[in-house]
Amino acid sequence: MSLLAVGVSHQTAPVALLEQFAMGPDDTVKALHELVGSNHVSEAIVLATCNRVEVFAEVDRFHGGVTEVSRVLARQAGATVEELSPYVTVHYEDQAVAHLFTVAAGLDSMVVGETQVLGQLRNAYALAREQGTVGRAMHPVAQRALRVGKRVHSETGIDTAGASLVSVSLDRAEERIGSLEGRPVLVVGAGSMGALASATLARRGATVTVVSRTFAHAERVAAAVEGRSAELADLPTEVAAADVLITCTGARGLVVGTEVIARAMAARPDRPLVVIDLALPRDVDPGVAALPGVHVVDLALLQGERSHDGRSAASPVAADDVAAAHALIEAETALLRAERQAAAVAPTVSALRSQAAEVVDAELLRLSTRVPDLDARARAEVARTVRRVVDKLLHEPTVRVKELASAPGGVDYADALRALFGLGIDAEVLPARTNLAEAVTVDPDELRPGGTT
Repeated sequence: MSLLAVGVSHQTAPVALLEQFAMGPDDTVKALHELVGSNHVSEAIVLATCNRVEVFAEVDRFHGGVTEVSRVLARQAGATVEELSPYVTVHYEDQAVAHLFTVAAGLDSMVVGETQVLGQLRNAYALAREQGTVGRAMHPVAQRALRVGKRVHSETGIDTAGASLVSVSLDRAEERIGSLEGRPVLVVGAGSMGALASATLARRGATVTVVSRTFAHAERVAAAVEGRSAELADLPTEVAAADVLITCTGARGLVVGTEVIARAMAARPDRPLVVIDLALPRDVDPGVAALPGVHVVDLALLQGERSHDGRSAASPVAADDVAAAHALIEAETALLRAERQAAAVAPTVSALRSQAAEVVDAELLRLSTRVPDLDARARAEVARTVRRVVDKLLHEPTVRVKELASAPGGVDYADALRALFGLGIDAEVLPARTNLAEAVTVDPDELRPGGTT
């Protein structure tokens, strides 16, 4: 079994395409069960955020696993595998682990160093556990990823330079209208992003009003920041009173239409409005951007601000901090690789010892038929001697194969052991990483590492 990561993110796809991949909780549950119900995927976690949809899966065949995961993603996006192939990346084994750790640390985020993705990964893992789609193989991987994310934020300077998507968006709003101190801000959405937006606004001194489809949820979020809540039916009135509108719901369709904003602006022609849409798919009609006095900040805008080296211009994290984070991830990846390879070789060692025990038992039985007059004491001594000899002969190779398994490529020694002792071998030679189009059309033994980054 091997770890596979297949997905699409802001690094490889435009926001318009990411919107097609958007998953609600029900969609995620359906995808999880569809994945583990396929032929080659035994365990799976689906990480679905506003910036990415990625599947981390334990598979028994690279080619078959990529095909099955990509089909699930394509179905969710309403597209074909071929149409999506330029935007999807595939990582395998060590590269899949390193990628997961990088995501957990916030190094692959639109705003480098942000911490929200760590909570999103924790929720994705919790959902997979609840649905029974993670087991012995992926539990340690997911748990290590969460620990790595925490270590990166606590042991490097990423947190001091990084910022959440909300913070960067609010920076853009302040560039347009000035400080948010004392200004009325309307937050539409009372989920995790809505709560984060409200808390960030409160720290900046804004007057927060929260609107949600479920009024009780809006009340809860508003109370936490000493703000006020309002009914969704009051949205037009609340928009007209706000200087900033932030939307971050989980709705699958538009929540704020052009006519709502147009009426609000007609009532306040000399007062600008900043609209921040952090939802995926988007909450606000794109036509709003053409209205006089309205400035829109959305995921597409923030994605376009990325610098040529792929880092976000909105979050200039120090190079030393990034290097320290990557060094930590590299060390943790090597450590997990050693643990996984040691676990992978354990069945081989067990099979070898079981086979040896069977041979000893068979030979002792043959001895008892050939020398039936051998007394019980002598028979017991012969049995102890034979078992001791076999144990000593097996000790060195079994200890060494465990040691060698912790080194890169060490699992090949387990394959050799199985072949030498006739324990059976059924392994696939697989690449670390490849492009989706190659992965689903070419024999895995012919694939070359590469693909989109």
